[in-house]
Amino acid sequence: MKLNRRHLALLLMGAGASLLLPPLIRRVGSHPSAHSTSSGPTVSNVEPSASSGWPEPVEGQDQAPPNRPEFSLVARNYRYNPDRLEVTQDDLVTLTIRSEDFNYSFAIDEYRIVRRIPAGETTTFEFRADRAGTFRFYSNLTGEGGHADMQGQLVVRAR
Repeated sequence: MKLNRRHLALLLMGAGASLLLPPLIRRVGSHPSAHSTSSGPTVSNVEPSASSGWPEPVEGQDQAPPNRPEFSLVARNYRYNPDRLEVTQDDLVTLTIRSEDFNYSFAIDEYRIVRRIPAGETTTFEFRADRAGTFRFYSNLTGEGGHADMQGQLVVRAR
């Protein structure tokens, strides 16, 4: 067989792969969720380290999963009921808003949320309350005079 450029390139790529592949296999195999079928030490006893490339928790960072509070609001006579919602920062909030008489909307500027609620229908959506503070929610429709008075508060407590 005659050695040409193509064969030489394939040979060099194979040699390079054989040098790079074993460290990569060791690195992937060191993850705690990997399973071992050998009778040697189990992989689950291996602690991930900075050199393994797996992220480690930041010290002092709360690792608890977010709460998932759900709220049902009723829009009627240009009012939200309830008109005050309280959550904790980083909660994944689910809002279900039902209109009982007219078309309404629901807007929170700081979270860039705007949803329409057609008359007699229900709208459900979720968002992450990632900023602490008190935020105004309101109907941003302008067709009827009562929309300007339709507002409430979202209170997000810091973690």
